[in-house]
Amino acid sequence: MTRNALDPEHLAHLAVADPRLSHLCARFAHIQYRLRPGGFEALLRLIVEQQLSVKAADTILARVVAGVGELTPQTVRDHPDEALRSYGLSRPKIAYMKALAEAILRGEFDAASLLVMDIETAAQTLLKLKGIGRWTAEVYLMFSEGRLDLFPVGDVALREAVGWLDGLEARPDESYCAERALLWSPYRSVAAHLLWAWYGAVKRGEMGREFSASV
Repeated sequence: MTRNALDPEHLAHLAVADPRLSHLCARFAHIQYRLRPGGFEALLRLIVEQQLSVKAADTILARVVAGVGELTPQTVRDHPDEALRSYGLSRPKIAYMKALAEAILRGEFDAASLLVMDIETAAQTLLKLKGIGRWTAEVYLMFSEGRLDLFPVGDVALREAVGWLDGLEARPDESYCAERALLWSPYRSVAAHLLWAWYGAVKRGEMGREFSASV
């Protein structure tokens, strides 16, 4: 994974567009936008990561790499299901991984084609793949293509942080967060990085949830 510094112009735009974000823009101006290579292996990783902690997903992926070797559509498609199960993968995830491999091998999907599509068209193309939901599609476009105007409302941590930002008593639902994030366009992905950074700092005990309450 590579990291690029957040653009000061993007942060300045967010701080003006939403004064509630201004303290986060200042506090986390040093963080970097996370990027990882795209393609088959990136989508495979996201399938594994679904509903798992980062640590658990990394452990399973390490076992998959050790067992399968080079992760290509053909090696994954041809690897025995029971072997994949022994690495810690569930049967549904194995089915999703093999469906993705088959779609690529049959020429039905090409990750490179997403690069010339607008965000929604690219997301809809990914959603046609078995096992790829909205969260997975949006996270792929954000982290593997560097798309700047996405806010994955299916992410529980982001919804929690939006609730803190707005002083809500309970975690807001996806509809609330999608509407709330419109204010941050065209840099919703940057806002997501700020909120993730805040969420992480709160969970580590480095900051409080009331950080932006006075804004």
